[in-house]
Amino acid sequence: MTGSDGAAGRTGTVLVANPSADLYGSDRMMLETVRGLVGRGWRVVVTCSEAGPLIPPLRAAGAEIRVEPVPVLRKAMLNPKGLLDLVRQAAHGGLRMRRMIREERPDVVLVNTLTIPLWLVAARLALRPVVVHVHEAERSLARAKRRALTAPLALATMVVYNSEVSRQVCTVRRLERRGRVRVVHNGVQGPDRASPARRHLEDPYRLVYIGRLSPRKGVDLVLAAAQRLTEGGVRTAVDLVGSVFPGYEWYEEQLREQVRTLQLNDRVAFHGFQDAVWPFLARADVVVVPSRLDESFGNVVIEALLTARPVVVSNHTGLREAASGFTAAVLAPTDDPVGLTDRLRTVHDQWEDYRRRAEEDAAAAGERYSPARFQSELASVLASVAGGDWRRATNADSQQVCLIP
Repeated sequence: MTGSDGAAGRTGTVLVANPSADLYGSDRMMLETVRGLVGRGWRVVVTCSEAGPLIPPLRAAGAEIRVEPVPVLRKAMLNPKGLLDLVRQAAHGGLRMRRMIREERPDVVLVNTLTIPLWLVAARLALRPVVVHVHEAERSLARAKRRALTAPLALATMVVYNSEVSRQVCTVRRLERRGRVRVVHNGVQGPDRASPARRHLEDPYRLVYIGRLSPRKGVDLVLAAAQRLTEGGVRTAVDLVGSVFPGYEWYEEQLREQVRTLQLNDRVAFHGFQDAVWPFLARADVVVVPSRLDESFGNVVIEALLTARPVVVSNHTGLREAASGFTAAVLAPTDDPVGLTDRLRTVHDQWEDYRRRAEEDAAAAGERYSPARFQSELASVLASVAGGDWRRATNADSQQVCLIP
């Protein structure tokens, strides 16, 4: 272990466990974590259960990569049969995890998301401190399923939540009582240069959706709103940037059928997954985040604001938390195509005002959700845990952080 005075200056080896190698919200936050740690002198080893688009940027950030198939907990497995299957997979996966810990000898293990709980078990058996970064906040899950999902957190040395909503939904009372929690809001990387939205809206009114194509994300609501706007005299075009999760191909076909039924063929474009979203945001007038169900945070909300674009967002959970304090973020009723249409129409009809608000919000979003702030806070947590300062308490944002194993 090397470093300067105090926990924040310590460095060492951190083993980061990630469930996949995609480039969605929690994956991008893990990438920012790696950049911050490597920049501070840490050796970072990242393990994913499969290869994917996340691997090249991780290597570019300076991480060592190990692709090892290990069990990943899906929501569909939160039942007796699914949990039994997970236990059966644990034998082979557990051996891989323990071997990796033995070979890499990390000072701390960072488990990214709740979906790979066996990493907590492996780290504890290897007598290594383990930090879990929680990005989930699904209040809609049945209580028994939510308890099954969060129960492994009791094994953690420290838990970091990405929002107050995540903390409330996935709280473990014993961890709270012992002060082993902290909220670190996401850090969102903006474009190299934000170009203001166009001054005058000419046909078509350009909307963009960025994220997974799934029923819970409410993508169909954007299409319904586009059709209603067009019927109301505002000719509207939509860019859909994202892909389905394996097994949900039926939903993309359903969206394509909806486009045909609503006669939007020439005004809706499916772009699939895109590593760089900034060109799509730059072409858009308004960003739409229409999720039906709980979200732990809203990275796309912040990305929209960083590009000086108004954003219309569902009024619930982490989306509301992300949008709080920004005047160009318009809250819309949840799962309500009429309400969503009305909010989009308001932005259109008051375009000069919302365009100005978005320009003002861009600077505030860049400061509040800067990657540098996020990297510093998370690196400080990991350094304190890795350095063995588990009995030192600090106060941050009126909450006590006490790392007691």
